[in-house]
Amino acid sequence: MRLSRTPVLFATGFALLLLGLWRVDASPARLWDGLAKLGWLVALMWPPSAGGALPDLLEAMAQTLAMAFLGTLLAAAVALPLSFLGAGNVVSSTLARFTVRRAYDGLRAVDSLVWALIFVSAVGMGPFAGILALALPDIGTLAKVFSEALESADRRPVEGVRSAGGSRLHAIRYGLVPQAAPVMLAQVLYTLESNTRSATIIGVVGAGGIGLALADRMRINNWDEAAFIILLILVAVAAIDAASRRIRMRLIRA
Repeated sequence: MRLSRTPVLFATGFALLLLGLWRVDASPARLWDGLAKLGWLVALMWPPSAGGALPDLLEAMAQTLAMAFLGTLLAAAVALPLSFLGAGNVVSSTLARFTVRRAYDGLRAVDSLVWALIFVSAVGMGPFAGILALALPDIGTLAKVFSEALESADRRPVEGVRSAGGSRLHAIRYGLVPQAAPVMLAQVLYTLESNTRSATIIGVVGAGGIGLALADRMRINNWDEAAFIILLILVAVAAIDAASRRIRMRLIRA
């Protein structure tokens, strides 16, 4: 009688989980000590306070939002033309598409935090390094998604434009792009949401913005101001997420 594969897979997964926890020394004692220290830090954070630096913190938050917006805009502007080179219904050469798609993968393979460390060393600390660090991996991600949106478009509008005497460029402009545009815009908005959070993280390594201010407060154990900055980040990210979600829903319904 053959055994079902499901219990075997569950048992194997559970064994791997236990092995991983053992290898990282995830003991209950360490967990208990960590929770105790976390409670101590939370006590130091209460009540949150701006400490007289509210104007500077709001300016840093605006800088972070500007980094997210400009990084997303730059990535979308570069990814749009690149996406046509990776779409099978635009470029017929398999070798060319393969090369372009591997370039997408190369850009996406390195996280924005690593790019931030590279660009801080290359162009110096500040928001410019953060914009470049956000844009570079997003170019690969958006180009891949845009090319897939182009490939999934209905061929009939394209054939209609060509049968009416339109050129290949006209077929792409009036047959492909209008179908893929809502998907592209929705993905750009989602990327903006993600970059709002990522811009905070890369600020910690010197890319400017509110993340740098948070790292400074934590470095000097000024936990009440750190708590205020965390709350400020939560409010800003929630506002961007809500606005972006409403716009995306309108695009999807349209």
